[in-house]
Amino acid sequence: MARIAGVDLPGSKRIEVALTYIYGIGNYLSRKILEETNINLDTRFKDLTDEQISKIQKSLEKYPVEGELRSQISQNIKRLISIGSYRGIRHRRGLPVRGQRTRTNARCRKGSRKTVGVGRKKV
Repeated sequence: MARIAGVDLPGSKRIEVALTYIYGIGNYLSRKILEETNINLDTRFKDLTDEQISKIQKSLEKYPVEGELRSQISQNIKRLISIGSYRGIRHRRGLPVRGQRTRTNARCRKGSRKTVGVGRKKV
């Protein structure tokens, strides 16, 4: 297993799939990188030469991946919160940000149900 961008990639997988193990790289971007470097999509990661791996690493420098991308995303969210935008308020409260309904569903963001019962006194 070789490391690219600080991630151990599985050697038995095709290079097209193995690149998607890096945070920030999906199917489209992995194909685009492999076209730039003239590497066949069907080759296994363990079969790549050191020269091909270095080409991939050089082409990855153009894109924010892993820690750099994660920090960018967190900075964007902090900016939304600090300016007090609607999306920032939703992030702060832990509610869905993109307009989903919250009367039902939204359990991932809201957490497990909190039962609100009627507080009657027994006579």
